[in-house]
Amino acid sequence: MSSGVLLASGDAAQEGGCHLVPWSGGSDCGFPAPDSTIFDFDPAFSLTLGNLTLHFTKPMIMLWLGALIVIVVFTLAFRKAKIIPRGLQNVAEMGYLFVRDGIARDTIGKEGDKFVPLLFSFFFFIWVLNFFSVVPFLQFPTTSRFAIPLSFALMVYILWVPLGVKRQGLAFFKNMTMPKDVPPAMYVLLIPIEILSNFIVRPFTHSVRLFANMFAGHMLIVTFSVATWYLLSPSVIGVFGSAASFTVTVGLTGFEMLIQALQAYVFTLLAAVYINDAVNAH
Repeated sequence: MSSGVLLASGDAAQEGGCHLVPWSGGSDCGFPAPDSTIFDFDPAFSLTLGNLTLHFTKPMIMLWLGALIVIVVFTLAFRKAKIIPRGLQNVAEMGYLFVRDGIARDTIGKEGDKFVPLLFSFFFFIWVLNFFSVVPFLQFPTTSRFAIPLSFALMVYILWVPLGVKRQGLAFFKNMTMPKDVPPAMYVLLIPIEILSNFIVRPFTHSVRLFANMFAGHMLIVTFSVATWYLLSPSVIGVFGSAASFTVTVGLTGFEMLIQALQAYVFTLLAAVYINDAVNAH
């Protein structure tokens, strides 16, 4: 079970002095439904530098671990690259071509190659952080902490706006807020809507889509994991209820693995769409 499951089935089950014990034939405990506290972690360790104290939590450590995995894997894959790829190089090249051809070139066009390193890094880094959700002993999607996908979205935003101004000049703001072939009278209504949509709502929705999917998926898996433990008792209903909950947990885990890759793809694709808005005027 993940740390979230342990918290929910341990601390929550013992609130009020009751203890949840499987096969006990019943309990006066109510169902210890997980809540948002399973996403909170105490510092694993702290580092003091003068008057500054840095606290390192599990998500922070996993963030550094994810970056290290991506760097090491692709460094090993390409450090002795061969014309005819084999093994890890072959897999890494397939991943690179998927991002270059399926995201960068399809969305941005011929200039998309310049942004492949950024998009490639986003895709695999986010995928690894999401995949941690099903890795034993880690079992927590790092991107379910909103600050992390928000930081990624702000990186895209900080690139997108200056790049748009550099390529299109101040006409960038006109192109983003004044669609062509629209009656001039409609601009009174459209300009405020487009400003709100493109420059304020866009970075929020870009980040919240990834965050919400990882948050919800982890909460569901933890809930059914706890239910598997909670329902287990020496009765027909207890055995079948626990088995059914366990089956749902396994199914949700498999589905979550699909969502992990899909959300990494969607985030990267949207980043490419925003870069395209800057590079190519509407």
